[in-house]
Amino acid sequence: MTRIEEGIKRGSTNAVLIKVNQIGTLTDTYHAVKAAVDSGQTPVMSHRSGETTDETIAHLAVGFGCPVIKTGVVGGERIAKLNELLRIAEELGPESARMAKPPL
Repeated sequence: MTRIEEGIKRGSTNAVLIKVNQIGTLTDTYHAVKAAVDSGQTPVMSHRSGETTDETIAHLAVGFGCPVIKTGVVGGERIAKLNELLRIAEELGPESARMAKPPL
């Protein structure tokens, strides 16, 4: 049983922190997000400790339909991620509203 499944079974959570670097693959990440959404949990895309200005988390969050990202205190390298989310929302236009609800 995965930690996600255990938390769901116990009813001990309402959100699941998704850390791609700990999950391992994008396929496994998809399954983790799907398991969270299917059980009524909110998937929260998270960056790894010691993060850089890499904006990948923004694209993963949008691509997997995670309505929330966790980056820590706003400042420094984390601004790049937030700016990328704004650029993505601008590019998607009205379609960006779907980012607030997981599609899975």
